[in-house]
Amino acid sequence: MPLKKADEHSGSGKGRVIIHLDMNAFYCSVHEAEEPHLYKGKPTAVAGSVELRKGIIVTSSYAARQRGVKTGMTVRQGLQLCPDLILIQPDFELYRKYSKGFMSVAKQYSPLIEATSIDECYLDITGSSIFGEPLEIAHAIQDRVQSEWGLPCSIGIAPNKLLAKMASDLKKPNGFTVLRIRDVPHLLWNKPCDSLFGIGRKTAEKLLKLNIRTIGQLAGTDEAMLVKQFGVIGSWMKAAAHGIDHSPVHADRERNKSIGHTTTLPKNVTDREEVHRVLLNLADQTGRRMRRQKMVASTIQIVIRKPDMTTINRSSTLGRPTDSASEIHREACKLFDKHWREGEPVRLLGVTLQNLSLQAETAVQLDMFNYEEEPKKAALTKTMDMLRDKFGEDAVLTAGMLGDDPSALIRNKRIRGTSLQTDEHMLYSDE
Repeated sequence: MPLKKADEHSGSGKGRVIIHLDMNAFYCSVHEAEEPHLYKGKPTAVAGSVELRKGIIVTSSYAARQRGVKTGMTVRQGLQLCPDLILIQPDFELYRKYSKGFMSVAKQYSPLIEATSIDECYLDITGSSIFGEPLEIAHAIQDRVQSEWGLPCSIGIAPNKLLAKMASDLKKPNGFTVLRIRDVPHLLWNKPCDSLFGIGRKTAEKLLKLNIRTIGQLAGTDEAMLVKQFGVIGSWMKAAAHGIDHSPVHADRERNKSIGHTTTLPKNVTDREEVHRVLLNLADQTGRRMRRQKMVASTIQIVIRKPDMTTINRSSTLGRPTDSASEIHREACKLFDKHWREGEPVRLLGVTLQNLSLQAETAVQLDMFNYEEEPKKAALTKTMDMLRDKFGEDAVLTAGMLGDDPSALIRNKRIRGTSLQTDEHMLYSDE
């Protein structure tokens, strides 16, 4: 039965029709589409450190998942479960190409598109009747993404963003699900609270202590009690459990997000200087990508992950916005030194630039002691960027990236090639 534009307007934002487009096993699917003769239908996994077998599996193909291989496993664990597992180094230029490709298909059906990660987006097709009924549009997008880009995707179609996201998660791969307000009780209420998009593990644990185990129980809980326990989020949870969501599709969300890189290290690192060198690589990459977008950052965040997978996120807001790798590196090192104990092993490091703004729209106050040096630094940075654009990312490397070890250049390339957290302004959520 076709989903009408005015269908179930109660709680849906006055008859909206929202699509959530979610690529399936995106990284592996991209490699399969690019080189089907090598990877089509085979158990594959993208991992950061393939050679040493100590890297973390970022995602796996559905053929590998059927053999028990899961995201977050070490490469060694994956190979134990699936000895014929094909390991692939990440290629983020390739992922960006395919991401832009499938989103360009979606944009042809509505200008209201919100990219939430490199492999998923929302599309408001309320005003897109020229292209057909909502289900026809959704099927057309799914078919074209498969035929033009070779990528499988799951589509959720609903009267709001929350239900569209929930719908796309119900069937994978190549799923197609319509989820209406009236479907919520029999499709969602028997599921655990943490399956409701927006409720994390800690919130679910707190709900469990209150004897609220399912979305249905959450829907039936007194709102005043939820507000007392959780604050304003309590009201949101009550509404969400009933499938109600008024949030709009933000077509301009692409700006002012974040730019970041993380890397799983080839081996656990306990030396401060080695960590600082990795942070310099990460600061260099994030700063360069930010400059490509002609943006500056006001906040620097670092990620530190230990061998037991404990993760620390710490950030600092600068006195003035910057696009300088040296300033990003300096602040990242200060954060690391402040939150790291001497000799403690580190498995993964990341640098993320936040609170971004366009250079042309940002008033930057020059340092009164260094204002004469600023133009020289800017000119040098511009020259380095031009050389890399022409000759590749490794055309210019600073001494700090290499250290005293001649083999550091090889390690540098490996570190620079394993950024696994964010890409430009989009967070990865590869499923």
